[in-house]
Amino acid sequence: MNDSSATGGQVPPGRIVVSGPTSSPWLRILAYCSVSAVAVVVILTAVSAVTSGGMGVLSVLFGAAVVVLFFAISLLVGHFVGRKNPSGAIGVFLVTYLVKVVGFAAVLFFFGAPGWLNGTWFFIAAVVIVLVWQATEVFAFSRTRHQLYNDPAPHRAGTLAADNRSTPEDGQSV
Repeated sequence: MNDSSATGGQVPPGRIVVSGPTSSPWLRILAYCSVSAVAVVVILTAVSAVTSGGMGVLSVLFGAAVVVLFFAISLLVGHFVGRKNPSGAIGVFLVTYLVKVVGFAAVLFFFGAPGWLNGTWFFIAAVVIVLVWQATEVFAFSRTRHQLYNDPAPHRAGTLAADNRSTPEDGQSV
């Protein structure tokens, strides 16, 4: 057995690229979360249609839409703000969260619950979508790459080696 068979063979030139940090992960995380939410909504609407009819389906869709809208706004803000000012994204997330909570509470307070709303299915959909969305978001975020240290600029690599020359112990220069 040779070394190439133990490692799975040789990789053709040009297939290996230098990995770096994920430039803007927010849209990809939004896509993963949206797909997960849609899958759960399909299941919940099927169950609610059988048990509660059309009002149950509408309640599931409404509950899911509220949750998806609430979380999607944050990821979109993260995408647009994070590209321009990555270090300021957390502050904008906090402000956005406050505006969303106050805004959604105001909408619910002023408009109230629609007459067709089935509270049980609305609640089930909202809670399940929140749990699935958050789990998917954490999983997707854990797959992103973050640069912890600044790499030296390529043009400076040669000068760094020259700057680190040592001098002999007796004080004479090299």
